[in-house]
Amino acid sequence: MIKVALLRPEHPGNIGSIARVMKNFGYHQLLLIDPQCNHLNIEARNLAKHAQDILENVKILHSLHELDGIIVGTTAQVGTDYNLPRTPLLPKELQEYSGLILLFGPEGTGLTNREIAHCDLIVKIPTNPLYPTLNLSHAVAIILYEMQNYTPKERATKEEREALYKNIKKTLDGWKFSTKEKKQTQEILWKRLLFKMPLTTREVFGLHGYFKKVLQVNQIKRSTVAKGKATGLSKSKKDTKSSKSQKSLKK
Repeated sequence: MIKVALLRPEHPGNIGSIARVMKNFGYHQLLLIDPQCNHLNIEARNLAKHAQDILENVKILHSLHELDGIIVGTTAQVGTDYNLPRTPLLPKELQEYSGLILLFGPEGTGLTNREIAHCDLIVKIPTNPLYPTLNLSHAVAIILYEMQNYTPKERATKEEREALYKNIKKTLDGWKFSTKEKKQTQEILWKRLLFKMPLTTREVFGLHGYFKKVLQVNQIKRSTVAKGKATGLSKSKKDTKSSKSQKSLKK
């Protein structure tokens, strides 16, 4: 199931055009998050043509937190290898995933870094680097076209991936990092990897088992170190008592 979500759309004409494009490719679920215009006005209806049903069944949301599924942020601006949140997939690579919500930012600005960070995946349409920004409805059309070969496979759900990520975070919490930033980089890297990889449920369970073993080994090591320190302290106290008793005997 593919859904299209528009964040703070400003122009009803764009919403109508997108509804028409969705109908062209057989998609029907359009979400508007904090819309800045009326999606049912005459301009939107005229441009939607025979996609009036999509406009009339639009779901209005108030924030990104209401989205339920694997969120795919769209961007014309990509980062370097060090900017992990803006490391994108190509549209055709989305065919490996199910339960996607294609998120498009406002017409004038696109998605902010904070909004990108909220996404599970990022996608970019290859364009001329001298003028990379596409018209909103054109961008939607290109990505939906690429999804035409989409055949849902039995992939791990968002909830299963998030549960695994929590396990990995517990593992990272038990490690020492030279800086807070390096730990945060590892957390971002693992989260991106978990959502970029087309994992099956079975593979996620296998990784759960692996990281549980890592946690157990870390706990055993910490326990052994703690016991060693306690034993050392105990010996030290005994040695001190023995030394004191020997001194008193000499007296």
